[in-house]
Amino acid sequence: MKNQGLIRRFAPYYRKYWKIVVFDLFCAALTTICELVLPLIATSITGRATTDLASLTIAFVLKLGGLYLVLRAIDAAANYYMQSVGHIMGSHIETDMRTDLFSHLQKLSFNYYSETKVGQIMSRMTSDLFEVTEFSHHCPEEFFIAGIKIVVSFIILCGMNVPLTLCMFAVLPMMLIATRYFNKQMRRVFKERNKQVGEINAQVEDSLLGIRVVKSFANEAIEEEKFDKGNKKFLEIKKRSYECMAAFATSNRIFDGLMYIIVVIIGALQIREGRLTAAEFTAYLLYANMLLNSIRRIVEFTEQFQRGMTGIERFFEIMDVPCEITDSPDAKPLGEVKGAVSFEDVGFHYGDNDHDVLHHLNLQVRAGESVALVGPSGSGKTTLCNLIPRFYDVTEGRIRIDGKNIKDVTLQSLRNAVGMVQQEVYLFSGSVYDNIVYGKPGASKEEVIAAAKMAGAHDFISALPDGYDTFVGERGVKLSGGQKQRISIARVFLKNPPILILDEATSALDNESERLVQQSLEKLAKGRTVFTIAHRLTTIRGADTIWVLTDKGVEEQGSHSELMKKGGLYAHLYEMYTDKGETEA
Repeated sequence: MKNQGLIRRFAPYYRKYWKIVVFDLFCAALTTICELVLPLIATSITGRATTDLASLTIAFVLKLGGLYLVLRAIDAAANYYMQSVGHIMGSHIETDMRTDLFSHLQKLSFNYYSETKVGQIMSRMTSDLFEVTEFSHHCPEEFFIAGIKIVVSFIILCGMNVPLTLCMFAVLPMMLIATRYFNKQMRRVFKERNKQVGEINAQVEDSLLGIRVVKSFANEAIEEEKFDKGNKKFLEIKKRSYECMAAFATSNRIFDGLMYIIVVIIGALQIREGRLTAAEFTAYLLYANMLLNSIRRIVEFTEQFQRGMTGIERFFEIMDVPCEITDSPDAKPLGEVKGAVSFEDVGFHYGDNDHDVLHHLNLQVRAGESVALVGPSGSGKTTLCNLIPRFYDVTEGRIRIDGKNIKDVTLQSLRNAVGMVQQEVYLFSGSVYDNIVYGKPGASKEEVIAAAKMAGAHDFISALPDGYDTFVGERGVKLSGGQKQRISIARVFLKNPPILILDEATSALDNESERLVQQSLEKLAKGRTVFTIAHRLTTIRGADTIWVLTDKGVEEQGSHSELMKKGGLYAHLYEMYTDKGETEA
């Protein structure tokens, strides 16, 4: 993406802080004026010293000194504002961008997260946006100051000596060409560097979250080797970035020195020819130095500019990812839900994969009906359930709840009506209470305890060191698998939705806990629609309807007794399971 396009998209973030930006530029102008006055003071003193020494009185010198002190005080105050308030504004812009980025990430579908490493996302939210803080403050300020100094210095220098000024500025086109070349190089290497930071973050996250697996297989050395490989790659990229920055700085010093040489040689020749006095040459050097400092400053800012632009570019790369699943323009709340669910000619495939996970599926579920889904792995059981709350959108057909197309209702109302216990339990870092109340923010302590009792979790929670206030650790690391599962079930019980989806809800429970949870599920299922995915076929015998899914779709459906009498695929799976259970016992 070109710089002009990125800056145009980034500019609206200044809108909230336009007063700060204006005053910051005003302060920048003040500091610039103060710097421009110093050569005038020096020129005035030099001129009087060489032409009219008697006029160089103590009173005159003291007046100039007083003027300079006042200007330095103004410069100090203006600089303080620029360094404090200006940087704080940059931090606010960074915060606004991070807020927008996080909000956008919340809206992206599961497809995006299945293809993107969390470490890469974290890198863009942290290190990339850190660069934006400095950029957002310094970018308008540096270009404004440099612009004023270059224009004013050029006018003054032309007024003093046009030929000398034109000779000096003849070097600028070559400097601009070199700057443009190195800008492209730095932009590319900075982007590569930031990407590798994300890769390192992802690798560290993966290794540390799987630390128990690492230790159980005694593979610490392998993980260190993997990290070392990524770390060394990052080092090589940083080496290239520093080499590029060094080459850029060296080229600038060469052009800078060339401009000084031109001024000194041509100025000396003009003094020799009597076309320029020593006092005029001194004054010219002062303003030329200011001009060259301004050019040097803006050129050196290029490095920071490119880091900031890289951060902005990577920010908009995520912001440009379309939200695949959104509310339709005329979406309405679902309203009171009875729980009837119908699948009408439903087909689905993931992303660009042409292979249909589900195809031409037509099923009806009555309100309050308990449906169990069984079948081999990859048959689409979990996918089917994920389509109901629109974690994914169907690629064909439609799904209706109480006769309403789920695409025509708001996502929030739809997902409020659906409760899920995921196959993979996720607990947030916090207390047991925090994780249960997540199902119904603002619920009372009594409601939380009641939900825990329904899930068979109250007794073990009460036995924890701090009860419901016990810290569960990152991802619930301080709890057993069964404990985490029961807390996640309690979370859904507290939500108390009309439609329940239980994806291997009892898979991590011991027999006693499973019995308690099953009893609770039976109570909760009354008057509610329940979808249960289970490999433990003994847990779904009480389901009203059992769907047997294969890669061909729903091959069988009916109650447990009906399917067993039929002697088909379900009967075969059930016999295999029970025989296995008897053998294991």
